[in-house]
Amino acid sequence: MELPETTAAPCRVSIVIKALNEEKRIVAAVESALTAVRRVGGEVVLADSCSSDRTVALASAYPIRIVQLARADERCCGVGPQLGYQHSEGEFVYILDGDMEMLPGFLPEALAFMQAHPDVAGVGGQVVEMNTSSLEYVARVERGLGHMQAGMVDRLDMGGLYRRAAVEQTGYFSDRNLHSYEEFDLAMRLHAKGWKLWRLGVDSVRHHGHDAPPYQLLVRRWRSRYICGLGEVLRAAWGESHLGLVLTRVRELRLYVAVLAWWAVLLAVLVVPMPWTVRIGAFSCIAAAPLLLMTWRKRSATKAVFSVVSWCFNAAGLVRGLLTPQRSARAAIDSVEIRNTPGAT
Repeated sequence: MELPETTAAPCRVSIVIKALNEEKRIVAAVESALTAVRRVGGEVVLADSCSSDRTVALASAYPIRIVQLARADERCCGVGPQLGYQHSEGEFVYILDGDMEMLPGFLPEALAFMQAHPDVAGVGGQVVEMNTSSLEYVARVERGLGHMQAGMVDRLDMGGLYRRAAVEQTGYFSDRNLHSYEEFDLAMRLHAKGWKLWRLGVDSVRHHGHDAPPYQLLVRRWRSRYICGLGEVLRAAWGESHLGLVLTRVRELRLYVAVLAWWAVLLAVLVVPMPWTVRIGAFSCIAAAPLLLMTWRKRSATKAVFSVVSWCFNAAGLVRGLLTPQRSARAAIDSVEIRNTPGAT
């Protein structure tokens, strides 16, 4: 007697954890992801960017799928989500950083919202920041970013749950070339296809972040090319349908262009023929103007100096990213499957 053929139930949600040397946080991230996905059905995928610490060893103790970049030189923020995505099976995909913890109440509400709103491609939640003392965090709060508030948003920074069918229309989940702005890039491609994004008022993740002095963090981001992300997004969007969205929805782009113009004026003062006393005076006044303005606005010289230095790093990164050659974002990423546990939860 022949047994009837059985088919595996479709995977509902894939939580993709992207990680690089996250041994301090990876256990909490994996355990929180397993707890969250258990309530709705699905899988957990760890996308590792060739960690040199115990990240993979610690994660291997859990019933999850683990994949790793074949080449460490491909490391960047954009490659991790795409690596996990190409190995995932879920109808919906959530990207979780290795220094985050998933909160269990979010996925059921997000799935219910997306079922009720078929025109929504992605849903995010509220991010609970655990490191609230850094200058970068303080600056982010002071900016009052609208896309981090509940309601319809233009992007889902810090993670979100995405509908695979919507992502497939854009060609790929995350651009492997991007060292930052990967969520913004995905959002612009989705908007160009007519999809909407939403942020719920429910807490979705706890974020620990990297605890480092602010100027040291800027240098680290220059070395890792994280600071080049905006220029890379612009280069990738050139000639594409979402270019107009990129140019109009990045508020900081105008700021960094203004910084480049500021540099050009300072250079012109140095080369234009004029008495050296006038030249020194004009250069000093123009150079000091942004610092004085920011000191007045922020009521703090320390915050003002950090703001201006940060602008300069990001403006230089914008140019560097624009000049960086790119690989095809649609090409499969070379990878190694370390552990295959489909249907782990």
